[in-house]
Amino acid sequence: MKFPWNDRAGQLSAVKIAALVAAFIPLILIVTGYKANILGPRPITQAIHETGDWAIRFFLISLAVTPLRNITRWSKLVLIRRILGLTALAYAALHFSLYIVDQNFNLWRVVSEIWLRIYLLIGFITLLGLTALGVTSTDAMIRRMGKNWNRLHRLTYPLAALGVLHFFMQSKADVTEATLMAGFLLTLLLYRSAHARDFKLTSVWTLIGIAILAALGTALIEYAWFALATRIPPTRVLFANLSFSYSIRPMWWVLGAALAPALWIGIKSATNRESGKFNPVSAKQR
Repeated sequence: MKFPWNDRAGQLSAVKIAALVAAFIPLILIVTGYKANILGPRPITQAIHETGDWAIRFFLISLAVTPLRNITRWSKLVLIRRILGLTALAYAALHFSLYIVDQNFNLWRVVSEIWLRIYLLIGFITLLGLTALGVTSTDAMIRRMGKNWNRLHRLTYPLAALGVLHFFMQSKADVTEATLMAGFLLTLLLYRSAHARDFKLTSVWTLIGIAILAALGTALIEYAWFALATRIPPTRVLFANLSFSYSIRPMWWVLGAALAPALWIGIKSATNRESGKFNPVSAKQR
């Protein structure tokens, strides 16, 4: 019997076990918070928000697996991509289920709300897309669908964009975390674009360039949202990125996260040069 914590050879996989443990931690925290009455005056509503947040987080983490594998050359990372994607689907399904609970199981009201509120419709379309990706994620479906599987799974990034848009629209004025998710998605798109254009993701300069572009793009996304969707002066938000008096704006978090792989590559390259310089075996071979 094949278990989710085993690799393809049937052996225990530490990286898959870690991914499975990570998948359950947010659920345990939410359930514990509900039992302990620390989710606020409207615990179901808070649980809806938290499950939705974790759905988009796990979705983006699953998308990060491929570029991280290309950067680190750690092939075992691919083993957790399916787990992370299915975890995102599970939290999205729980997010929707809790919304039905919040509406007192009035399915007609749920349907009418989805139809009348554009952000709910976007979220529901995203859930349907995630479900299609999850159902077709098995090895048997990959073999059965052939080239159609690749066509279907090209929807991954558009669905992630819809999920981030849903996050923005339901966040209203405080879009800090939604902006952060948009910045991370932009970073992943830049990785994908660089790889498609044969830029080496093991190059420090390529990774630094991506980090800078992602940070600037994150600031522009935040500016555009406030300019188009709120009455808050967007220039005030833009200039807030240059001040650290109150909080660190999303663009800086994106910059730091995107620079981390460049730093890792730089340290690894320096270490390899030093070990090669002082390694007598390497010197003898030269």
